[in-house]
Amino acid sequence: MVSAAPQEQWRLLDVQDQDTRLAQIAHRVATLPEHAEIERLQARLATFAAELVVARTRADDLAREVAKAEADVEQVRQRAARDRARLEAGQGSAKDLLSMQHELDTLARRQSVLEDVELEVMERQEAAAAQVEDLQAEQERVQAELAELEARRDDQVGVLDAEAVTVRQAREQAVAGVPADLVALYERVRASSGGVGAARLSRRRCEGCRLELNATDLGRIRTAADDEVLRCEECGRILVRTPESGL
Repeated sequence: MVSAAPQEQWRLLDVQDQDTRLAQIAHRVATLPEHAEIERLQARLATFAAELVVARTRADDLAREVAKAEADVEQVRQRAARDRARLEAGQGSAKDLLSMQHELDTLARRQSVLEDVELEVMERQEAAAAQVEDLQAEQERVQAELAELEARRDDQVGVLDAEAVTVRQAREQAVAGVPADLVALYERVRASSGGVGAARLSRRRCEGCRLELNATDLGRIRTAADDEVLRCEECGRILVRTPESGL
């Protein structure tokens, strides 16, 4: 049977209070609203990254199409320029000159078609480049918002962590005044009772399970030695008697 002086049992309540506060701090850290918002923004950034890959690939492909279209137009222009120079110089027979004139007419029509293709591809490439710029701008905005949220979260976590350090130090001081066998019992009960290993007996009620003790249990407690470590018959937690127990 575990036994401890009343003041040692009272110290166990201090240990429980510190453990309860540490659990509250951990819960507060885990449930900061910034966590959910940060996850949402990180998901958005992942989406932007995927969309940017697609948009940049499309813009690059269209840029190559523009370059090819420009090369095709330039090739026709150079061919037409050579034929025009020969025609103006009067080189060749009348038949050759007539053939060159026909070719110039064909090249002019071909150039017109290629220039229309070039213009259409350039417009699509400009739209794709604009989409890339828009996505990058939105990505940068979200990154800035994410950085601000992370900083705010880190500030709050830092404050809570600092409080937790103070609480742990107070817990260590409280534990130092409790016998080792009582601490071991407390830890076992706490592990199996939702984080609460010890509870006050206040106004004939166990503050662990919030149930009022029956007359039989109260009679047993009244006759127990001061150093006897008691357990609640309902929840199994260590019951600590105080002046407010109502015995």
